[in-house]
Amino acid sequence: MTDNKNPARDKSFAFAIKLVKTIKSIREKSKEFTLTEQLLRSGTSIGANIEEASGAFSERDFQYKMSIAYKEARETHYWIRLMVSSDYLEEEKANRLINDVEELLKITGSIIKTMKNKKKS
Repeated sequence: MTDNKNPARDKSFAFAIKLVKTIKSIREKSKEFTLTEQLLRSGTSIGANIEEASGAFSERDFQYKMSIAYKEARETHYWIRLMVSSDYLEEEKANRLINDVEELLKITGSIIKTMKNKKKS
């Protein structure tokens, strides 16, 4: 799809695909749409904001978009936990999604921290 190596963009896209497939499965089994819609929106927004950051016009714009991606990852983490606690999502599947989200949190958090440190110097 793309020639440029960008781990944040690649991992967030792969996560979104995994999430869409998981939500599709949940909806087929339980017809649950309210919680899955929240999870779908926040989970796919991570990658969308990282993609937007990749095309940012300024460092400030880049940092802003990465900050939104980080916040969306935090929200996604919450929805996954809620889906497990509500018995809509099996713990094993949830753990894989949570591991992916935590990796995205580390990546986006590190990028944001680097940008902030860069501003200070």
